[in-house]
Amino acid sequence: MNILIINHYTGSPTLGMEFRPYYLAKEWVKKGHSVTIIGASFSHLRTVQPNVTRDLQTTEEQGIKYIWIKTPSYITNGKRILNMLSFVIKLFLNKKDIYKMSEPDVVIASSTYPLDIYPANSIAKISGSKLCFEVHDLWPLSPMVIGGFSKYHPFILMMQMAENYAYRNSDIVVSLLGNAKEYMISHGLNPKKFVHIPNGFDRDEYENIREELSSEHLKLFGSLRNNTNNILIGYAGGHSPSNTLNTLIEAARICKNDDKIKFIFVGNGPAKPELQKMSKDLENVFFLDSVPKKSIPNILLLFDILYIGGVKSILHKYGISPNKLIDYMLAAKPILLSADVENDIVERINCGITVPAEDPQAVFNAIQKFQGMSDIDRKSMGLRGSEYAKSDLDYSMLAAKFIESIS
Repeated sequence: MNILIINHYTGSPTLGMEFRPYYLAKEWVKKGHSVTIIGASFSHLRTVQPNVTRDLQTTEEQGIKYIWIKTPSYITNGKRILNMLSFVIKLFLNKKDIYKMSEPDVVIASSTYPLDIYPANSIAKISGSKLCFEVHDLWPLSPMVIGGFSKYHPFILMMQMAENYAYRNSDIVVSLLGNAKEYMISHGLNPKKFVHIPNGFDRDEYENIREELSSEHLKLFGSLRNNTNNILIGYAGGHSPSNTLNTLIEAARICKNDDKIKFIFVGNGPAKPELQKMSKDLENVFFLDSVPKKSIPNILLLFDILYIGGVKSILHKYGISPNKLIDYMLAAKPILLSADVENDIVERINCGITVPAEDPQAVFNAIQKFQGMSDIDRKSMGLRGSEYAKSDLDYSMLAAKFIESIS
């Protein structure tokens, strides 16, 4: 099968996020499929931008063919919209050449925002191929909730038309969000077309590609382990407001007199200076610099409990699929999830405790529950998460499910 993925923000191990298109494509190539990914030359998610000098420039990685559309860089939201429009318009203008370069049997529109469904459908019609719409976030609901846009804003109206068009015209809709089916039906989706395929992990990378931790990181964990009764609660990842690390800081303040509970924040980001300022009087809170992606599995093993948080948002009721949650599960550690998620995986498979978003007292209460458990009970809880991730979230299995759904 020839598979064409349109993903504006596509990345790879050499470029950085986002990784999902790469990991799915890698598995499909292993199974003998031909995969082409079309991406924009600039994305705010990548750590490295491809060197693109013209439209339809090609590169290859792990047997995956990349076609690049040259787009302007951006910092502001206005220029980001210009970047989106440039990408979509150029897809239209080059649709016949894209067809000749990929000859797809299936076209997957997967750019977070829904405007790429229009050129994707045009290419699908030229090639007589199936059309798949892959939903990462609910647009335009996400910019309305997060950005405060009115539903009557021209940009939002344009996105809403595209989303409705995608649900009506796609042969299959693959959603990373497990609870979004009813929302999609309300916007025109035939329920038989809905398939939930969450994010996953690459087994080869997880088992074979790891980097050792720095002496600075090992020294801090070693000193905190001097007292074998200590419980180390941690977070590893970006320090941004959306991760509500301030909630964990406030929980640390509530239990500051319990010298057996320590809080370690690993990573960097825009919220880090404020978090450090908030906790400067707390002796139970520690900060470390970020570690490379390949070192994440090693550092997670040093914690007893792992925290992941989210802001209060109606968006989360439709489901979440953060890569961090999968990393935590693979570490076989109990998870403390602070988010307003319905039917969440942490509670469903009993691999941790879920509490409401942005509620420090609820986080503290969950910590006390963890503290009251035996080591065996905490380990069993963590193992349930690890076993589930390894059996259900391996990208080889998810890629096979994707192809089966299309077929």
